[in-house]
Amino acid sequence: MIQFVKDLIRRVRYGEPVYVVSGLPRSGTSMLMNMLAAGGLPVLSDAQREADDDNPRGYFEHERIKNLESETDKSWLRESRGKAIKVISHLLRELPNDNYYFVIFARRDLREVVASQNIMLERRGEGNPIADDKAIDHYRKHLVNIRVLARRSPNLRLLEVNYVEAVRSPRETASRINRFLSRKLDVDEMASVIDGKLYRNRAI
Repeated sequence: MIQFVKDLIRRVRYGEPVYVVSGLPRSGTSMLMNMLAAGGLPVLSDAQREADDDNPRGYFEHERIKNLESETDKSWLRESRGKAIKVISHLLRELPNDNYYFVIFARRDLREVVASQNIMLERRGEGNPIADDKAIDHYRKHLVNIRVLARRSPNLRLLEVNYVEAVRSPRETASRINRFLSRKLDVDEMASVIDGKLYRNRAI
């Protein structure tokens, strides 16, 4: 009841929430965006980045998000109210304070994240300049900072979604997301887009 009242006050103050999907690169953010789109939530994406071998179902990105750190006028993000938009975890701090954010944060074994990133870079003919153990250590500290940010931000709510749990229990994950967003999304459709065959680069 207390959370309901808090959410109501925030909606009055900020308007309809911006539904943010976030996480480290290769942690399952595109899968979560696909779920929300399938469930009936409008998605803000410019479709400039096309599907490929790494993300055969698409990336669901908006190129302008990449400039959040350098932009001074971020009022355009108000267009995302009532919609889902993907924001990489390192840019969550750059979200302006004039919106109310529901953040669905993808979590995945960091060994799998780094392995998947290495494969993507290899496909592009690029090398990873950071050793795997250093990357994992950096990501671990970064994720701690994200939780601190969520606790300290009055206009941000955070739900962490484990990638493996989503693959193994898609409907349960879809229901959990739907409850968090307080929406009436099509849970069955959300669950149907999760393809276990796309779970590659497993740590175990």
